[in-house]
Amino acid sequence: MGYTSPLEDTKFVLENLLPAHEDLDDTTIDAVLSEAGKLADNYLAPLNHFGDKNNPILRQDHEVETPEGFSHAFSEIAKGGWIGVASDSNYDGMGLPARMSAAINEYWHGANMSFALCSLLTQGLIDAFTLVGTEEEKKTYLPKFNSGAWTGTMNLTEPQSGTDLATIKTKAEHDGENWRIKGQKIYITYGEHDMSENIIHLVLARTEGAPEGIKGISTFIIPKFLKDESGEYTIRNDLKCISIEHKMGIKASPTAVMSYGENEGAIGYMLGEEGRGIEYMFIMMNRARFDVGLQGMAISEAARQKALEYANTRIQGTPINREKGTPIIGHGDVKRLLLSMRSLTEAMRALILVSSEIMERAHNGNEKCKLKEGFLIPIIKGWSTELAQEVTSNGLQIHGGMGFIEETGAAQYMRDARILPIYEGTNAIQANDFMFRKTLKDNGKTAKEFLEEIKVECEQNQEMSKMIALASNTIDFILENRDDAEMLSCISFDYMMGFGYLIGGWLMHKGKVKAKLKLSEKSQNENFLKSKIISAEFFDLHILPRVESHFKIVTKGATIVQLTDDSFI
Repeated sequence: MGYTSPLEDTKFVLENLLPAHEDLDDTTIDAVLSEAGKLADNYLAPLNHFGDKNNPILRQDHEVETPEGFSHAFSEIAKGGWIGVASDSNYDGMGLPARMSAAINEYWHGANMSFALCSLLTQGLIDAFTLVGTEEEKKTYLPKFNSGAWTGTMNLTEPQSGTDLATIKTKAEHDGENWRIKGQKIYITYGEHDMSENIIHLVLARTEGAPEGIKGISTFIIPKFLKDESGEYTIRNDLKCISIEHKMGIKASPTAVMSYGENEGAIGYMLGEEGRGIEYMFIMMNRARFDVGLQGMAISEAARQKALEYANTRIQGTPINREKGTPIIGHGDVKRLLLSMRSLTEAMRALILVSSEIMERAHNGNEKCKLKEGFLIPIIKGWSTELAQEVTSNGLQIHGGMGFIEETGAAQYMRDARILPIYEGTNAIQANDFMFRKTLKDNGKTAKEFLEEIKVECEQNQEMSKMIALASNTIDFILENRDDAEMLSCISFDYMMGFGYLIGGWLMHKGKVKAKLKLSEKSQNENFLKSKIISAEFFDLHILPRVESHFKIVTKGATIVQLTDDSFI
């Protein structure tokens, strides 16, 4: 069967958990999702396992050949305008609401995460240019990005500079006419490839004479090809890919080591104002962290589908109270694993799509939504990517020994998912952000307001009410111990995870209420609606108690800080 875009699940969330949007009706939603789903299912999914086995090749001329079929698939995605789904229509974007972009991106990443990373980074550049670029820059770059003619990258990390961007050594010097950039960047996703005419690199560099630390860092637009006298982009800039990484997962995406300025210096154009490079990159970073959480949800759905297909066809043993020859889906523990996978994935999908609508309102100037967005981003990135480890592992478990054999493809999902808690800021960084910036900085105000909103909608759910009260007490404990930063850093991960499960429980409860209402109205797809109710009830019974476990660790978390460094023997 292979991967199938989960259209019905997406529509359930869009229609029941999000407020209506004036530019979207059921017909538009159906048409957009259906067409995007066909592209994902027919062009991207068939290349997923193939790309895992046939990785990009770096040629002697420093050009990169992507796996066979990738370039054609990209052209199919691009010519439909799908890269600029939520981009401004004044620059040839589709201009659809952010929720539709998020929904479609699930299909791309569920079908083929390695492939979809290229458009993901390009969408990040679209955001950056939209918010920071001059009108001339928008007219130059945005139509090219939206059409897929050009793609983009984000260049932060250097060999000596990972999370600590203040130690960046890449230099930018002005020669009186142009900025010339020299330095090396690592972990550059799609830093070199053969799927677009030009590649636009956004590069962090330190300007000549700038102060030390992050205030001396600016962002530069560095195209692979520069404009010639006739206005065409044919002049090769002074940059090249010097190697591509050999990775555990997402093997079909070329992760490049990029060298800038080995000769006269790569010509670059400063984006925005000097010294505000970190600020601008965080426009992309915030989007990227949301998208990584989305990747966690998408790959979980793909792993779930593969496990379900296997469970429906594999004959092994005779399930209790079943006839001989019944597939393994009849076994009790296989049911448990499958329902866990579905329940967790549905909670993630609800979080992603509900948050996309909040983020859109935030970007339109809603101050309350800006606070909500900031509060949710570390949960989206941290919680969802941790769940992806569990879901993909459960998928492999259902396959049994065959899951450990690469040919089935179950192991690929687990390998691909492993990068998610690491890149775009490790989950430890997300947890500390959630603890110190998103909770302590405003004395728990946003966290408590969020709890009140959840409380009102979950009054009929006793388990949720109990967990909400526990969450409120946990926030109080954190505020009371705000001066013990070392202790709080030791339990910030559990605080983030506890809140993630709580929000998941809230959204699953809302879905259950809506599904019951539709059932009472004799809605057509009874089996689907009943599955939503069962998923929510499973979440309440099997998953929600994790909130209590995590928050209990928070309030008893002094154990870790008591250990000295030499205690780890």
